[in-house]
Amino acid sequence: MDLNGTIALVTGAGSGLGEATSRRLAAAGARVAVLDLSLESAKRVAGDIGGEAFAADVSDAAEIEAAFEQAVQAMGAAPRVVVSCAGIGTASRILPRDGSLTTAIFDKTIQVNLMGTYAVMNLAARAMAAAEPLDADGTRGVIVNTASVAFEDGQIGQVAYSASKGGVVSMTLPAARELARFGIRVVAIAPGLFETGMSAGLPDEIRGDILKNVPFPSRMGLPAEYAQLVQQIVENTMLNGCVIRLDGAARMPAK
Repeated sequence: MDLNGTIALVTGAGSGLGEATSRRLAAAGARVAVLDLSLESAKRVAGDIGGEAFAADVSDAAEIEAAFEQAVQAMGAAPRVVVSCAGIGTASRILPRDGSLTTAIFDKTIQVNLMGTYAVMNLAARAMAAAEPLDADGTRGVIVNTASVAFEDGQIGQVAYSASKGGVVSMTLPAARELARFGIRVVAIAPGLFETGMSAGLPDEIRGDILKNVPFPSRMGLPAEYAQLVQQIVENTMLNGCVIRLDGAARMPAK
């Protein structure tokens, strides 16, 4: 797909991976709808790239549907590229030392990371399926979802997070198979440890221990590298129904 002039929508676009993706797609000529929980953050990014800003909590189906409809109206057409970067990184043991019940944390993580991703994909697929094909292959759109290496390498305290990202991974192939008849591709990216707001507060000691498990390059991933992969997925039609680990060959230890 040629990004020049294409409408894209990115969630979690006010910071981190979503911000970098919005900037990358805009630099490639796309018109970007910048969607974030924080309207202020969305406006900051949209203002820099000539996009449109929208606010919504992806875990609230009514909110995200309303924001999606606003984006379609403001952009003048449905997005052909939708990238879900909105998410939360929670850490909670099944049996914490204080003996508390952690089902609320689990539920919140699933609602944001998994249900939010599904809701955005559902809205994107509906809009794309009703649009005209863009090329001889019958392409109507591309959906890129964000998983995590935690779907395979979940550490102690990551049960909720790993479950949510495992769900994103498990949706990829069946979604791609179902939406193939509409010319809609679905791909998931599973990043390793990246320089984002989620990792910013890591103590140097813990950061150093984690980086020992990253063979090469032995450093944190950069949001720009995630954004680069998104662009490559959009532009390469044969990438479909797969999960791409973006992790420097890292495999996380138990803790």
